[in-house]
Amino acid sequence: MPKAPEVIKRLTDDFNRNIESFKEAGYNETQLRREFIDPFFEALGWDIANKAGIAPAYRDVIHEDAIKIGGTTKAPDYCFRIGATRKFFLEAKKPAINIKGDISPAYQLRRYAWSAKLPLSILTDFEELAVYDCQIRPNVNDKATTARMFYCNYKDYAEKWEQIAGVFSKEAVLKGAFDKYASEKTTKRGTTTVDKEILAEIEGWRETLAKNIALRNSKLSVYDLNFAVQKTIDRILFLRICEDRGIERAENLLGLVNGGRIYPRLFELFEKADERYNSGIFHFRREKERPEGPDELSANLKIDDDVLKQILKDLYYPHSPYEFSVMPAEILGNVYEQFLGKVIRLTASHQAKVEEKPEVKKAGGVYYTPSYIVDYIVKNTVGKLCEGKTPKQIEKIKILDPACGSGSFLIGAYQYLLDWHRDWYVGEDTMRLPRCARNDASSSRRRLNKSVYQGKGGQWFLTIEEKKRILLNNIFGVDIDSQATEVTKLSLLLKVLENETQESLRLFHERALPDLGDNIKCGNSLIGPDFYQNQQMTFGFDEEQQRKINAFDWQKEFAPIFKQGGFDAVIGNPPYIQLSMSAYYDEDVNQYLSHNYSSSMGRLNTYGFFIEKALRILVGKDGLLSFIVPNTILTQEYYQSLRQQILQYQLNNITTYNFPVFQRAVVETTVFVIKKHSQNKNVVNIVECDNKSMSYQMRKIQQKTFLKSHNNAFLVKVDLRDLAFKEKLDKVGLQLGNICNLNQAIALKYDRSKSLFKKNAGSNYKRVLDGRNIQRYTLEWDGTYLAYNTKNIHSCKRTDIFEADGKILFRRVGSSLIATYDDAKFYALNTLVVITPFVQTKDSLKYILGILNSRLMNYYYVKHLKSTKKIFSEIQARQISQIPICVIDFSRPDEVKKHDKMVSLVEEMLELHKKINTIKNPNEKTRVQRQIDSTDERIDQLVYELYGLTDEEIGIVKGK
Repeated sequence: MPKAPEVIKRLTDDFNRNIESFKEAGYNETQLRREFIDPFFEALGWDIANKAGIAPAYRDVIHEDAIKIGGTTKAPDYCFRIGATRKFFLEAKKPAINIKGDISPAYQLRRYAWSAKLPLSILTDFEELAVYDCQIRPNVNDKATTARMFYCNYKDYAEKWEQIAGVFSKEAVLKGAFDKYASEKTTKRGTTTVDKEILAEIEGWRETLAKNIALRNSKLSVYDLNFAVQKTIDRILFLRICEDRGIERAENLLGLVNGGRIYPRLFELFEKADERYNSGIFHFRREKERPEGPDELSANLKIDDDVLKQILKDLYYPHSPYEFSVMPAEILGNVYEQFLGKVIRLTASHQAKVEEKPEVKKAGGVYYTPSYIVDYIVKNTVGKLCEGKTPKQIEKIKILDPACGSGSFLIGAYQYLLDWHRDWYVGEDTMRLPRCARNDASSSRRRLNKSVYQGKGGQWFLTIEEKKRILLNNIFGVDIDSQATEVTKLSLLLKVLENETQESLRLFHERALPDLGDNIKCGNSLIGPDFYQNQQMTFGFDEEQQRKINAFDWQKEFAPIFKQGGFDAVIGNPPYIQLSMSAYYDEDVNQYLSHNYSSSMGRLNTYGFFIEKALRILVGKDGLLSFIVPNTILTQEYYQSLRQQILQYQLNNITTYNFPVFQRAVVETTVFVIKKHSQNKNVVNIVECDNKSMSYQMRKIQQKTFLKSHNNAFLVKVDLRDLAFKEKLDKVGLQLGNICNLNQAIALKYDRSKSLFKKNAGSNYKRVLDGRNIQRYTLEWDGTYLAYNTKNIHSCKRTDIFEADGKILFRRVGSSLIATYDDAKFYALNTLVVITPFVQTKDSLKYILGILNSRLMNYYYVKHLKSTKKIFSEIQARQISQIPICVIDFSRPDEVKKHDKMVSLVEEMLELHKKINTIKNPNEKTRVQRQIDSTDERIDQLVYELYGLTDEEIGIVKGK
């Protein structure tokens, strides 16, 4: 067991000798931190004073990780980090405070950590040390013991050092022990994340405001009502966040609850904010050169005092557990992404009702893109574009998210650019130089540039003017939802205001924030103005459809950018809407999309259109495109045309994830990076991510491999040896779909299916099988009959496929190929595929059955055809149609001999399986099973011979 370092014993001895004086009023928190807390955590391996000279942005510990206002601490005393990632807070109190029993310090710490979404944090006055589970929502009335996981007195530090260091030392954090402890030891009872709580809060506000505004403003349309509610919430949240950050006067909004006429007085604050910030969030008067018109609706709204009073009270202590000064920007984005999944409707009596959007309901909810995906895409696009450039050169880089939603990708890109510029200005690229030369280079660069200043904790920050310049020059977004674009603007503008104070804003005579009307626009990225050329009149569409159409002219809306050739980086998570299976658009719109996007191939999915649109007109020469999309793009035949378009350019990366990226979503995803450069001889990085700790495994593959693959599939799960193996089998065989019909069986109308089945024969009833009745070489009918009446059948109006003298029945659900032979004219449900030969074929179905059930073809299927989807294993007819069947030349006796041998072995297998199913004696069953295993092996050996496999290749198939 590691012993406590000598410094810990010395600290505890010193504290013990002078404990009475330390508890006197004159001994303050600053002295305690310097004399005891700092050396304590240095003993745990943390570089408290940054003696290593690490760049301020990446130092181990940030002191007072926010601001102080009027003597009140608005952030924890210490923030411990790895890189720039927060791991835990520490709140220090002077020894006069009772850590063990006082409610207030524990509540204060838990508010900070819960708002920052940190699992654990520490409260200490050195005399006592307490660790809190910060995933439980803090309540002002909680006892000091609530959510406390660990407590000890200074006298126990040496004895409990292993326990403390095993979680909170820098080494323990780096090795994952901290995360493991947080995951295993924190309680799940009562835990709730800050984003879920804020979401519930503002959803409650929306419902209350919507009902009240609809009641008091009877002439408002449903669209005006949605606008008014959203804007009111946005403005209140913006001002409240600015209060916690020290930009607005503390409790400015709370003061409104004292007295009447709350909304008129609130609107006066909005108007002052318009004068102060120049933001589109607050824009009430017509002004020259503002790209968007003013809000002329909000000034005349009527909202009851009681409604606003409750909302405002809920944002302040003691009602509110939120501490907005430490809340990460992505939390608000996550909240709003979910928030935008619902919309306010008006009933016939003008009453407001909040409902989930139809497309969201169909998709099973809103799926917010995790920050690690955003960071990965930004690093591989924006990061690549910034390499080797100066700020002047980066000024020209234009970054677009064409379906920006709440703005998570644009926030990520903007943050990357802010960090890059800060590091460049303070000379962090000189950190590899000797310290003396490094300091000279850094100071020289700072003297030449007025874009940074040194603030709290010695950190360097960009000036607000520089942050505005970067935002306006580099960041652009479009979304079909006007509320989403407003949220994106709100998030970006709050990012501009990070680390600003009232004093820093007063230094500038002009208004503090930019108007983003030219950067973030509302429109349909997929539909251009040419849509209306083939329409008689726009009046043919109702208002709802017109809002969905909302044709967007890219060349006009972003004219200066397209004069330069287009956007340099297009990033994001485009919507995955299966239009051919939904009523999202009018049929005219679907026809327009089918006509304008060749990637559809009968499968109208919006994510494919976004990729095609980006490659066609959005991405400029040598620009980069990176989206996260469903992994159906990799191999599904519907997206062959799209893959062909991608392969015209340089495919840099394909990244797959072996875990669900989106919580609750069944869709499996992939991230790709394409460079719009006409070169497809390059090497593609195939990246596989095993878990959320982002442990990537990378290998390389030639892009020409995808050009040669069937359907131009992106075979990311296959190594080069397997690809060579596949090419060999494909040359020997002919695809099953070219020698046999693969027929869909009977799909029932499920609402009437129960009445269609019987357990006894009747008029017009047929013996029927489904997937449960089929195993390899086995058919077990359970006595079920189906009323074969075309009126009750959804598909498969034909009988010839069932009445054929012989057919193969193939099971659709399973992780491997399972097929059998039927010559008894059974009918089949669509859990089976019915395989019948072309008239002209001479190949026996039993010969084909032996190949389908062989070990070799199962290997081929798993490696090259099987979907990467793990949630539900379904084998499609299109997949088995691609299996290469070794075709027999009946003019050659040696090949006929092999054919006949296969037929004989398969017939033997069919008989043996019939026999074993009737045997009751276990000894006899074992004997027959051995015969089956032996025959199976002989079939496998014959298949290896047919396809000309070497001993090494046979070993690969057998997994040796």
